[in-house]
Amino acid sequence: MRARTLILLLVAVVLAGGTAMLARAWLKAQKSHAVAEAAPVALPPPVKSVLVAHHPLARGEILKASDLAWEPWPDNGVDPSYIRLGTRTPQSFSGWVARFPIGSGQPVTLANVVAPGSRGFLAALLLPGMRAVSVELNATTGISGFVAPGDRVDILITYPVPNIAPASAGMTEVHHKASETILRNIRVLGIDQQLQTKKGEAVLAKTATLEVTPKQSEVLALASEMGKLSLSLRSLADSPAPVAEASATATDGAPIVTKVSATTATDDESPVSDSAAPDGAASYTLDSQVSLFMPEVTVLRGNTK
Repeated sequence: MRARTLILLLVAVVLAGGTAMLARAWLKAQKSHAVAEAAPVALPPPVKSVLVAHHPLARGEILKASDLAWEPWPDNGVDPSYIRLGTRTPQSFSGWVARFPIGSGQPVTLANVVAPGSRGFLAALLLPGMRAVSVELNATTGISGFVAPGDRVDILITYPVPNIAPASAGMTEVHHKASETILRNIRVLGIDQQLQTKKGEAVLAKTATLEVTPKQSEVLALASEMGKLSLSLRSLADSPAPVAEASATATDGAPIVTKVSATTATDDESPVSDSAAPDGAASYTLDSQVSLFMPEVTVLRGNTK
C-alpha cells in the first residue's frame, strides 16, 4: 500500500513538471509570433537646432539678441553654413547688420550678416540710395557727446552775413550772423569711428557720420565751408521718415535762395523766423532777433521783403 502511494506521487510530480514545461514553451512561442507580426517602428531622424530670424529683418537693420532664436532642424537638412546650437549665441550677433533681407524663420548665416568693424559694414548699414557723409564736431556742436549711432538729428549752420549795403547809403557797416536749419531728421550712423556705443556712454566726438541723400551730401559739403555746423538731437517720439529730405532744397531739387541784406529795416516789422517750422520748411534766426542792440535785417525772398 505504501509503495503504491509513492508511485502515484511520483507520477503526479512528473505530470506536473511536464505540464509546466509545455505551458512555458507555448507562451514563448506565442510571444515570438506576436513580435514577428508587429509592424517595424521607424526611428525619427536626429534633430539639431539652428539660428533663425525671429521676425523679418530688413536689409541694413541692426540686429539685437531678441531678433534671433533657435529652431529645431532635421540633421539631414542642416547646411554647413547654418549656425548650430552650441557654436554661438544670439547675444554674440548684437550690433551686427543684415546684409540682405532675412525672412521670419530663415536660418542666419555668416554670409547674410556683417560684423561691426568688418569691411562693408557701413555700406550694409546704409539704406538703398543713401550716402554716408562725415561732419566735424566739437563738445558743443556734438551736444556734449550725447548723440549716439542710431539717433536722429537736425543739422544747423551758423555763418556770417556779409554787408551788401552800398557805401553811398551812408549806413554804418555792421557784421551780422545767422543760424539756419538746413537738414532735418538725419540718421546718425557713427560717432568718430565707432558704429555703436555702450548704453549710457557719452563720447566727446570729433566727427559724426550721417546718412543722407546724394543731394543732402552736396548741401553738407557746401555748408561745412560756409560756417560752423551743429547737431540738434530729435526726440525718440518723432516718427522718423524713411528718407529725410533737405529743407534747403525745393520739391524740384532747385535751391531755395534766401537773400539777407545787412541794412537797417525801413519798416517797423522785424524779420520773422519760423522757429516752429514743420519738417521740410525753411527755418532761420538772425542776430537782430537774439539781441535788441543789433540793427534789424531786411530779408528778401524774391520780390517779397
